[in-house]
Amino acid sequence: MATTRGKYRFSFGPWNIDEGSDPFGGPARKAIAFARKVRMYRPLGYAGVQFHDDDAVPDLDSKSPEQMRAIARRVTKMLDGEGLKAEFVAPRLWFSPKTIDGAYTSNSAAHRRYAIERSLKAIDIANELDCDLIVLWLAREGTYIREAKNAREAVLRILEAINRMLAHDPNIRIVIEPKPNEPMDHAYVPTIGHAIALAYKSDDPSRVGGLIETAHAILAGLDPSDEMAYALAHDKLWSVHLNDQNGLKFDQDKSFGSANLRRAFNQVRVLEEYGYGRRGEFVGMDVKTMRTQKPEVATKHLRNSRETFLRLLEKVVTLDVKLERELIAQRDYEELDRYILRHLMGEK
Repeated sequence: MATTRGKYRFSFGPWNIDEGSDPFGGPARKAIAFARKVRMYRPLGYAGVQFHDDDAVPDLDSKSPEQMRAIARRVTKMLDGEGLKAEFVAPRLWFSPKTIDGAYTSNSAAHRRYAIERSLKAIDIANELDCDLIVLWLAREGTYIREAKNAREAVLRILEAINRMLAHDPNIRIVIEPKPNEPMDHAYVPTIGHAIALAYKSDDPSRVGGLIETAHAILAGLDPSDEMAYALAHDKLWSVHLNDQNGLKFDQDKSFGSANLRRAFNQVRVLEEYGYGRRGEFVGMDVKTMRTQKPEVATKHLRNSRETFLRLLEKVVTLDVKLERELIAQRDYEELDRYILRHLMGEK
């Protein structure tokens, strides 16, 4: 398929400029205030800000609705001052003691109510940020042992939560970000196919779509570009989190293309060929800097990831698709394999 170079907008979340903590050690760098992070976006080539609800409104559970909205409006002014746009808001449902056993799928009815109420607050925050997209990373919607929950009931409880959010605001759109494991051992929505099935079963399928993260697809043993293509075939790829992953380990969030450049090329290709971004969708990066990176150079992972995307875009638009079609017609896949590798290496 011939392609033309699209115009892309890039986003990342403030958590992608981090302190370097990991499960085995504390911070390696000092925390940076949100206001300072906001000033870093444009110089790095980014126009969009990804939000958790409490990135916009810290200590959200302690705020009244009036306080919550006032704080969110101040954040909007901060974004406007830097020429930035909020891409989405995601309810952070995995830190609270009330969600230790799950959020929408908790065995506690009171805790399920808390999760839904928190999600409705995220929608209200999104409205103040002039944003119509809510991301659901269903972090604790699973179990450590299967017998701890009824899986059928759990799926229906997630669906109930989605329907409550759709009813709360007729203009909001919801994107589900699947992940097969971590922090839970067994996840109820591990792939984009599961997410899209939930979308079709919701009260308004036209307002429920998917977000694919590179590393999450790899952790499920799947190819990210295939997952993106599946969502695109349903017209339900509304956001992406590009990064990279070195095998079936913990979620590494490596810089885009740093572990497998060919896999990254195919992600850029499927986005470009099928018009992703033409309706204003952001190319989101969810990448973490290496723990040993010094503070003064701890944003290079964001610069590098965007530059890699754009360099691979050049490879996509200069691909000899006529030769590719000929080799496919000849069923000479070895030669096609050779051509792709040589093209990525800049050889003829």
